[in-house]
Amino acid sequence: MIDKNFSRRGVLGLGLGAGGAVFLSACGDSGPNEKVTGGGQNAAPAATSYTGPNVALAFWNGFTGGDGPFMKKLVDQFNTEHPNIKVSMNTYQWADYYQKTPAAVATGNGPDVGIMHVDHVSTNAARGVILPLEDLAKALDFKAEDFSPPVWNAGVYNNTRYAIPLDVHPLGFFYNKTVMEKGGLDPEKPPTTDDEYQAALESMKAKGIQGDWVTPFEFTGSMQFQSLLWQFGGNLFDDQASKALFAEDPGVKALTWMTDHIKNGYSPKNVAQDADIIALRNGKNAFNWNGIWTINTLKEDKNLEWGVAPLPQIGSQKAAWAGSHQFVQFKQKAKDDNKLAAGKVFINWISQHSIEWARGGQVPARAEIRNGAEFKALPEQSAIGTQIDYLHFLPPKPGIADVMATMVTAINEAVLGRKEPAKALSDGAAKANQLLEQNAKKYGS
Repeated sequence: MIDKNFSRRGVLGLGLGAGGAVFLSACGDSGPNEKVTGGGQNAAPAATSYTGPNVALAFWNGFTGGDGPFMKKLVDQFNTEHPNIKVSMNTYQWADYYQKTPAAVATGNGPDVGIMHVDHVSTNAARGVILPLEDLAKALDFKAEDFSPPVWNAGVYNNTRYAIPLDVHPLGFFYNKTVMEKGGLDPEKPPTTDDEYQAALESMKAKGIQGDWVTPFEFTGSMQFQSLLWQFGGNLFDDQASKALFAEDPGVKALTWMTDHIKNGYSPKNVAQDADIIALRNGKNAFNWNGIWTINTLKEDKNLEWGVAPLPQIGSQKAAWAGSHQFVQFKQKAKDDNKLAAGKVFINWISQHSIEWARGGQVPARAEIRNGAEFKALPEQSAIGTQIDYLHFLPPKPGIADVMATMVTAINEAVLGRKEPAKALSDGAAKANQLLEQNAKKYGS
């Protein structure tokens, strides 16, 4: 749902210390409740090159973190190679971005092109904020295998494509080699199965090391829970995303696996926001399930001996949580075919050059980039990228980010010891079902 560029405490309300509960959705639908009128506006026919009159495009995104300069470099290069298209990049904190864009589009002052997290695409499509991109996909003959089926399908709402994937940012398994060695482990062989994982934790515990700190927060406790849920064969919701399933047996197994870390002494209680990754950096723990954005953060620690691998397979199947940045085009007050065509050229060009974006700490969605030698030369990103075919995303359901807040609260309550896992998840699922029903009425789906 979220990436490193969110102001975690500002957006999520997670700066509550070790005992703070999470009540806010990470990617909540915070714009106007009403649909923007005229949502059926069609985009212009897609073009692979633009030969029309000079146009200026407003490109909005939330890349306020370390990846922002990488995108700015790409935009500058695009402008140099396309003298008849001038792209201006405006960045906002993601929370502000998701408030500003629907309001700006409603008043006719919206951007031309933007980035959205995949879980926001369906909400903004339902509200008429963004335009279909079927024509671009068809003009470029894009297919699911040109990206990967999970991330490609994530941009479809009501059988219509509204987004073109730029990247995926999955969860990965980070490990501190020095701490592993102190705990009697081979620092070059991180655990890959549950048996190996438990043995490693016991070995470290015997040396007085709490090797894997469990966090009750969105970053990254809920992401770990979702990965485990899918690994145990479960799902967050039913096929229509009309009923929450995360309280069923796979979810209970997943959350129990996490809380058992605390009960068994592998993790301290009441881990504060971000304390898990800080502990890894400071040599206090060995293992951390965290997002790909952590790569560049750890690289700042010049003396830190660390590695990253795909998530261990704890359950019966491989699975990992992932988010995705996706390109969208916004509804215009007055349709401008030149801007729409130029915007599609920009989207395609950035996608073709996304190896530079990978250096900012992402996995390119485009398979030809991901499978190329330049990406494989990025060892950490490519290690996490090997999970591409078993990544999972939230269902394309309007308002789904709000619903996920109920699950985050359940994880928080269980990890902090306030409720047993089954009870916490059951209560969360009941609230989720209420929100799903409300959203069906609100969005007409």
